Amino acid sequence: MADHTFRELETAAYCPRKLYYRRREGPPDVPEDIERIRRLACEYERLLTDDAALLSAPIEPDPGTVRERLRGARERLDAWDGLADPVETDVYLAGKDARGIAHKLVATGEGTVPSLVFAGRPPEQGVWEPQSVRLVAAAKALSWERERPVERTVAEYPAYGVVRTVDVTARRSGQYRRALRTAESIDGPPARATNDAKCEPCDYREQCGVRTRSLRSLL
Repeated sequence: MADHTFRELETAAYCPRKLYYRRREGPPDVPEDIERIRRLACEYERLLTDDAALLSAPIEPDPGTVRERLRGARERLDAWDGLADPVETDVYLAGKDARGIAHKLVATGEGTVPSLVFAGRPPEQGVWEPQSVRLVAAAKALSWERERPVERTVAEYPAYGVVRTVDVTARRSGQYRRALRTAESIDGPPARATNDAKCEPCDYREQCGVRTRSLRSLL
């Protein structure tokens, strides 16, 4: 049975010390505002046509920008129909190394691929490395279950109207393996991060004791 969850590997890639504290205290409950954003990923067609739904949605950019991005995704992605009407949602996958939930299974011309929905802001291009690790974990778990290659995934950022396909490349697979080794090696608190911006939003910064400094103090 797989020893690690997709979220654990994502956290290991983000900060091993955070994973240590999360294992001690258990995973936090998913806040309702995060759930609301995730639900948007099942309402794309409605957001494209229903002005009231778009105006009341928990989005970050202005409604016009979100709608324009979704229209662009609909025109660009061969997986759009599968995203708007997925084969399955909230599917538990158990692979050789990791297990977890794929928010959608999406039908494409290459076969069914997993999609994960992220509530936060996307980078300018691609996906953040910890999210890449989680996407690869989902792809490898689906591949293990279906006994076929899964070489593509989808990352959705519905609060921003952004949908991106993510290939399972050798580089991304290497990041996944490093996160897997990190997760397997933690048996005590890893070294603290120092003055890293990712410490500021961390739920465990008080227990961790890392010092975060302002830009003014660094200058």
